[in-house]
Amino acid sequence: MSESKQSESKPGISRRRFLTYTIASTAGFLASGVLYPMVRFAIDPMLQKGTETEFVDVGSVDEFGEKPKSVQFNIKRKDGWYEPEEGERATAWVTRNGEDILALSPICKHLGCTVTWEGGGNQDRYYCPCHNGLYERDGVNVPGTPPNAPLDRYAYRVEGGRLLLGPIQRGGGV
Repeated sequence: MSESKQSESKPGISRRRFLTYTIASTAGFLASGVLYPMVRFAIDPMLQKGTETEFVDVGSVDEFGEKPKSVQFNIKRKDGWYEPEEGERATAWVTRNGEDILALSPICKHLGCTVTWEGGGNQDRYYCPCHNGLYERDGVNVPGTPPNAPLDRYAYRVEGGRLLLGPIQRGGGV
């Protein structure tokens, strides 16, 4: 037999292939050791169960009427690693019509700017100064203006004559 046929017939793995597998395995092991902490750091907030927003007292129900009133309050909420001791600052536009209460988020659904009541010369509407967005009194966006969705609403409840606001309910409006 010739020498080339004799080397082809040997069972097993070649030295070159063995070294390639060994180096690739070692590199993969080292890379996983470096990447694991980075990946874990990046996805850890998604793995943590967030705390639900609690209801916060914003005042007596009698303080609110048919004209929207802006109220500011602090929400205790943990967001990933971030949990400010004093809480997260929040604002709501609150109106009361008899027993019905409406608490709207002031964040415009177009670009996230803050809406004001009767701003920009508009009467009886919420106004967003960023791109002249308009919302009706009930938070529904005015057709033909930039916002493409109604303002979000806060969940609320009344206890002992006090108004308590809770988590935001996405896509409020009628």
